Formats: sequence, C-alpha cells, structure tokens
Amino acid sequence: MNKTWSEVDLIREAFHYQSRFDGATMVFKIDFPVTLDPLFPSLVNDLALLAGTGFRVVIVPGAKEWIDDVLVKYNIKTNYKDGLRITSSEAMPFVQMAAFHTATRFMTGISSSRREAVIGNFVRARGLGVMDGIDYGNTGTVDKIYVDSLNHVLELGMIPILPCIGWSPSGRPYNVSSDEIALLAAVRLKAIKLFIISLNEGVKKDIYKIPENIETGQNGRIIRLNPGEAETILKMNSGRECDDKALQELAFALKASGSGIERVHIIKGDEEGAVLKELFSNLGAGTMIHADEYESIRPLLSRDIPDVLRLMEPLMQEGFLVRRSQEEIQNKKEDYAVLEIDGRLHACGALHDWGEGQGEIAALATDSAFSDLGLGRRIVRYFIDRAGKAGFRRVFVLTTRAHDWFESLGFRESDMESLPKNRKQLYDKNRNSKVFALEL
Repeated sequence: MNKTWSEVDLIREAFHYQSRFDGATMVFKIDFPVTLDPLFPSLVNDLALLAGTGFRVVIVPGAKEWIDDVLVKYNIKTNYKDGLRITSSEAMPFVQMAAFHTATRFMTGISSSRREAVIGNFVRARGLGVMDGIDYGNTGTVDKIYVDSLNHVLELGMIPILPCIGWSPSGRPYNVSSDEIALLAAVRLKAIKLFIISLNEGVKKDIYKIPENIETGQNGRIIRLNPGEAETILKMNSGRECDDKALQELAFALKASGSGIERVHIIKGDEEGAVLKELFSNLGAGTMIHADEYESIRPLLSRDIPDVLRLMEPLMQEGFLVRRSQEEIQNKKEDYAVLEIDGRLHACGALHDWGEGQGEIAALATDSAFSDLGLGRRIVRYFIDRAGKAGFRRVFVLTTRAHDWFESLGFRESDMESLPKNRKQLYDKNRNSKVFALEL
C-alpha cells in the first residue's frame, strides 16, 4: 500500500511540475566526458522526451577534453591562460572538427529517439585579440546570440545544438567557451532553468566546508542553495576553486543566478534519469541554486491595509474578489502577505486555514501596472510553499473568472464537496464560484 501511494504521489508531483514548466525554455550545458558514459543514450533520450512533451530544450555540448585529445593526436600544441584555450590558426580546423564531432553525438542520440535537432551557427563571435601581451588567436567571445533563429527552431519543436564555435560577420570561426555560450543563450532566451551536467561529484558535505544550516541529502549532496549560501561556500573554500571542478561549477551557477536565471541545476550525468528526477521532484537529484523569489514577500502589517484595499478595489468592483473591509482584513492579518518592490506594495493575498489539512488561497490582487512581472504567480507560489511547510495536504481557491490562470499554475478543477466542512458552510451560492485545488 505504501509503495502504491508513493508511486501515485510521484506521478502527481511529475504532473504538477510538467504543468508548471510547460512551454518553458531550458538550457543544458553538458560536458564531453558525459558523452562517453554508458548512460549517455538514456540522458539524450530523456532530453528528447522533454522536447516531445512541451519543453523548449537547448543543448550546449562542452568539447574541451575531446579537443585536447584531437590536438594531441595531430601533434598540435595548445596552451591555456586563466582557463581559456589559446587557439592558433593551425589548431582551429581541428578545434572545429572536434566541436562538431561532439555536437553530432547529441544529434545521433536525438535522432534515434525520433526527435529532430539542428546544429547551427547560432552564435556570432569576435576575437579576444591580444590581452596582457598574449595573442589569443582564434579564441573568441560571444558577440551575439541569434535569438530569433533559435526561437524559430524551438517553435518547430526541434532541439537546437550550439557547438563551442562562433563566427564573425565576415565568416571567421572562433573557439568560444561553452559555459559562456550556455549562459548567454539562457539569458537571451529568458530560460527559466540552466542545467550544468558533468561527471563531477559536486560540492558535498564532509568533502567541502559548508555552513551547518545547509540542507543535504543522505549521500551528503547539497539539495538547494540560494545565491548568498553559494557565495558563502565559495568563500569558505577559497583557494581551491582554481583547480577544483565542483567549485568551478558552483561559481558558474552563481554567476548564472546573478544574471537572472531563476533556477540553475548542477547534476551528475551518469545517474539514471537524473534530469527527470531533478526536474519533476522536490528533492531532485542534484544541487539547485535558486534566486530567492520570496525575498520581497513579507507578512502584512496594519499600516499596509490601506494599500491592500487600494490593490483590491478594482477587482472588488468588477466582481473578481469578494468585498472585504478594513476590519475584516485586520482580524485575519496573520493570514495575509504582501509583495513589496522598492518600498511600495504591488501584490497581496492570504492563506486561510480551514482545518482538515486544507488551506484557501484568497484575496489575490496585483498592481495592473506591473502585470508583466508575474507578481501574482510569485505570491501564489509563496503561499503554496508556506502551506507545504505548515503541513497542509491541499490548497484550493474559489474563483469566478480566473480558472484558466490557476490551471496554468497546476491547479485542477474540483467540486464543492471536497471543501472543508467549515468552508463549505460559508460557500456563497449566488457567486457560484468554481473550486480549483492543488495537492501538495
């Protein structure tokens, strides 16, 4: 029985996350050694599966190790400076060959999964030139990501593959860092997730110095970090980063988070289904670095009530919200939270505990001038997180017009009989609100 419920819960959780991220763009930066692992075909199949179920998948293959091997094979010397390859004109044809060979490994795997992929020149580059007296030759940096072309490929349901090569407007090729390409592609495409996939063990407890309050799994894996915690770990282990790949990945993830990527995931590519576990379960399979989207959300103060009523008034007039008085809000003040930007309130809501393990998300209102910032989604996710921590098994909403919006957040239509007894007794039949619920 317990196993059955566990499997059902897993399915529910997967559907919840699939609904939440459907149509979202995700960038996968994958190191070359992963392509040599026996589970690489399974990884590529999972990426193809994601692309086939509504996700916009972008792959950026790393090729450093394979490029090194190819250059050694052809007796071409290569040097590094501050982690960057100095690419001579003699080496460049072989760098291109190795980079596209690596990209083709992904193309082959995706094709065998009956999905379509495109290896393209989606990166415009410019040369680094001479820095500190060193001529970097054909080593370049990203000048532009061709976002329109990438979006066109993604809209066709195909998977774009971006090798570590960029071209100047005149057609000159440059060797560009795959980390840089992955980061800028994620930023320009407004990806909600960036995956960093390698065979590294990652930053684990008992191997690295980490703060005591950091959440870890049974194997010492750090489950999640906010940017401040990630920065603290890097400082606690300073001096090791220059030759420690796990710390380098953490530093890269912190940089990506600081560039606006909502979620950055560091996972091992030799674990069966690691990407799916990380994407579709709360505990995941790797380490997630997440921007603290709740940092501007706080409990309601009595002095906030006039501003809350200001936000609610247009919606109360239109019938979206039940009319509430200042006294009613004051009496339930502990249930409310507000979202503050630059000292001003721009969204509000409440989570009411009706017993029976159920909470109602209500009184949601946002400043219409900030509608494109997704403030309503942020405050709903805040209440979902709050309900989970409080031990609720279910949250629900009563709505007359916003059912499509709540469905986009993973809520599903339910019936009035599913409401807690105390809430059912107060149901207003004249409003005839629909019930939408989310299992936690």
